[in-house]
Amino acid sequence: MDIKLLSTFKVRRWAAKFLQNSIYTYLLMQSVLMRPVESLNCSQPTPESLLKALRETAFTKTAVRPVITLKTPTKITLGFTMYAIIDLDEKAQTLDTFLWLWFDWQVEGLSWDPVECGTDRITLPRKKLWRPDLVINEFMNENQTPETYYLTLYNTGKAEDGLPFHVISSCNLDIYSFPFDIQNCTYTFSSYKHTKRDVQLFFSEPAEDTLKSSLFYMETKGEWELIDLVAGKPQNSTYFNFDGLDSWDELAYYIVMRRRPTLYVVNLLIPSYFLITVDLFSFLLPPQNVDRSAFKMTLILGYTVFLLLMNDLLPVTGNTIPIINVFFSLCLALMVASLLETILVTNILCGSSNYPPLPNWVKVLFLHYIARLICLGKRTSEENSSTQMGNTDTTSSSSENKRNKIRQQEKDSETSLNLAGEELKELGIIHENLLTIRHHVDKHFSSNQNTKEWIHLGEIIDRFLFISYIIFLSVSFITIIIFWMYWYSFGRKTED
Repeated sequence: MDIKLLSTFKVRRWAAKFLQNSIYTYLLMQSVLMRPVESLNCSQPTPESLLKALRETAFTKTAVRPVITLKTPTKITLGFTMYAIIDLDEKAQTLDTFLWLWFDWQVEGLSWDPVECGTDRITLPRKKLWRPDLVINEFMNENQTPETYYLTLYNTGKAEDGLPFHVISSCNLDIYSFPFDIQNCTYTFSSYKHTKRDVQLFFSEPAEDTLKSSLFYMETKGEWELIDLVAGKPQNSTYFNFDGLDSWDELAYYIVMRRRPTLYVVNLLIPSYFLITVDLFSFLLPPQNVDRSAFKMTLILGYTVFLLLMNDLLPVTGNTIPIINVFFSLCLALMVASLLETILVTNILCGSSNYPPLPNWVKVLFLHYIARLICLGKRTSEENSSTQMGNTDTTSSSSENKRNKIRQQEKDSETSLNLAGEELKELGIIHENLLTIRHHVDKHFSSNQNTKEWIHLGEIIDRFLFISYIIFLSVSFITIIIFWMYWYSFGRKTED
């Protein structure tokens, strides 16, 4: 029993001693690593003296954040100036820009007397101090700008760094209103490794000042124009560290740009309007005298070659089809429809005499309703021809009555006078010849009426497509003007 008590006592004594040593070691390390750094003492106001003092203090702590207590987050303020919008690739969905990025942070416990050390700031190589690992989350390629090697350290302990940045970032593009589109891309800055418990980000200046400086220093006057810039912290950030306990602090810049559409209006829309207008005025050519189909085929060929040559100017991908692509497709479809209509009208003019009569539903739909809709009723000549046919029918019926009377008189005379058989045969032959002539006359007037109805149908189709052309050109022109006015008003609104 005494042996057991003795061993228990020894174990407890060893544990207490181990715990005491551990606490002493922890306090010693904390006092060594985290004790405040006093103001630097320079032996003389020269750069060599200041560098010597920095080597003994700040230069030996580049591996950890420059804080007295590791629970204290490092506060970093950042900003940038956009010098150029190089390109916006619709196919790759990327934005190519050139930035000048600057950021600063505080080295806690570091300071010196500018009079004693001879300066209030010094330029140092970046590797001599701890630097934050800031990244742009939308970054898609490596930074290809010339390397810079120095940062600035002030006597208050403030470190300031700036470097050029060639940013190729992802951007979700909406090209429906191309070439009058306005795009909104995002730059999200955050630390690569440190969460918000370690690193906190702040804006160095308001977004309005960033926009003004970017517009002032903008070197490129290319296809895209910077019109607005909005900054803020994302509200729905879902980036967590690997253990799921904390998230990264982020700063988001929303860059609003609009495309300068003059190039596309001059090279795409205006030539397309010229070609479609020429095709519109081709309806004024009389199809019975001029080969309108050859002229239209030449226009279609020229429009197809035009689209092939201008294909590089059109966007090739996106979530939605650009409205300008729909416009070009409708223009080509109308040209093809007008060519088919010309072939149909030419065929009607050349072979309508052999066609059967028009069906009743075609007469009701086209000759009655659509003809009234496009203000193309029956011609006066057709009405006169129908009147003449009525008169012909009346004349033929009266002549038939006369022939019947003559036939009756012939029978009476045959009975009364008992004419010879040869004279009766001659009268029968004359009667048959008269009936044949009458049948041919009736057939001629009937076929002439069918031909006129077919020709009138072709004229209605030709007029209907002509009016459809005018409506399409008017609607498309008004739509383009609306898009252009919205593009212009949005730019004026952001400028104000």
